[in-house]
Amino acid sequence: MIKEIHDQDFAKETDTGIAVIDFRADWCPPCRMMDPILTSLSEDPAYKDQVNFVSLNIDHDQTTASQFQVQGIPTFLIKKDGQVVSHMVGARPKPDFEAELKKALA
Repeated sequence: MIKEIHDQDFAKETDTGIAVIDFRADWCPPCRMMDPILTSLSEDPAYKDQVNFVSLNIDHDQTTASQFQVQGIPTFLIKKDGQVVSHMVGARPKPDFEAELKKALA
């Protein structure tokens, strides 16, 4: 499951453990195209209990997007204990995400 978060709870939701952050907008076709991939990963037993999957709508929560210099969407960050360990921009195939998650979990 992917939890929608906001500027005010971003740190609380992403500063502990491993978090995948999806910076997105409702009007963005590539963002919607990524939904099934992210949902599948969030439900995968390999990641379900180890990775926090969250999304942040840049139209509603611009402060955090600005702090991370998000200029194109979708943008995906993987954070490990509060530090960004991966940064991807644009729609990506599932194997790309899996490779980045495996590196973060190592």
